[in-house]
Amino acid sequence: MTTLGDGNLVLVPGSKSITNRALVCAALAKSESVISNCAPGDDTEAMIDALRILGVDVDRDGDCLRVSGNFDVANTSELRVDAKLAGTTSRFLTALCSLRVGSTVIDGHEPLRKRPMSDLHSALRSLGANVATIGADGCLPVRVSSGTKWQAKVAVHANTSSQFTSALMMIGPYLPSGLEIELGDEVVSRGYIEMTVGVMRAFGAQTDFSGNQIWVSPGEYQGSSFAVEPDASAASYPLGAVAISGGLVTIENLSRNSLQGDVEFIDLLARMGCQVAETADGLQIRRDKADRLQGVSVNMSQISDCVPTLAVVAMFAESPTEISGVGFIRSKESDRIGDLIRELRKLGANIVETSDGMVIKPATLHGASLDTHHDHRLAMAFALIQREVSGVEVQNPDVVTKSWPKYFEILKSFYKS
Repeated sequence: MTTLGDGNLVLVPGSKSITNRALVCAALAKSESVISNCAPGDDTEAMIDALRILGVDVDRDGDCLRVSGNFDVANTSELRVDAKLAGTTSRFLTALCSLRVGSTVIDGHEPLRKRPMSDLHSALRSLGANVATIGADGCLPVRVSSGTKWQAKVAVHANTSSQFTSALMMIGPYLPSGLEIELGDEVVSRGYIEMTVGVMRAFGAQTDFSGNQIWVSPGEYQGSSFAVEPDASAASYPLGAVAISGGLVTIENLSRNSLQGDVEFIDLLARMGCQVAETADGLQIRRDKADRLQGVSVNMSQISDCVPTLAVVAMFAESPTEISGVGFIRSKESDRIGDLIRELRKLGANIVETSDGMVIKPATLHGASLDTHHDHRLAMAFALIQREVSGVEVQNPDVVTKSWPKYFEILKSFYKS
């Protein structure tokens, strides 16, 4: 039997989402910033490389970054930046580069070129930026530059990705009259917009988010010493491991006061039968292997990055689990509904696809080779199954370098036979 050792303290990487937001604010700030506990991985590196091309000095010392600031919006050079596979990075860079007088081409690897960007492009055009797609409309690559007159208000559909809204918010202080954003009726991942508010305020911006309205006052970011929280999305995997295999794990330095909405994932596991607590060391989860896991019915629109983790945990529950509200995740690094379901069915999982999620029912599982579809979150979730079902192979496991390069090493270290 495989269990998790009692008392394991797991240090997950810094939040990828918070790191990229802090990097944008620090780049625009008028003085130097120091960002500590930065996320490792390809997405962060893509942002750092792009900022350097854009003339911002970024010096690394371990997980600490020193950012010069003073992003030069008056520079007339024509530049090109590569977001690689990083959706967040590409969207933030598109907004950031729309402040430049000189044109910038934002591009990425082929899978990223297929991801939707049209809502962001349309919003930037309506604000006054020059936005021209080079390939397929509403996709990368795109060429952007500053227009001659900026508007102060914009309406944004928020039912596909909160990243479009966050990208606009972060350039808001540098628009002549600030920015007012009106969101559509359906707002997915509100927690990520609230995260953006928190990071912007840490760098001195004045911004508010109430209902479906966002206000950003004109001004400047100030250089800051900023510590990035542990990544709550990444924490879902060791938490999920305990839910599946039993034992006890504490996620070091992660608290319920996190800027990240995904911290609520631990409460879902509590509903399923795990014991959770907040300790001086961090958030803790415990499960006796003899205790049965129960299924849940949950709208995950606000914590959608945790859908693969919950789907995997749900396969080990004795009653059905229904996940809803996440139709928009079909356009993530993979189709996180269709691709996820197809791979889990290879194991014998009983999963019914719905228009905005899935229903997972108890079934007898067996080994299979699982395709990760270039998606780090599928790879990390699939790895949790290997501890309970023999013969499970995770193809292309190196995709985890996107957000947690040492994931498999850490996972192995806190399991014991």
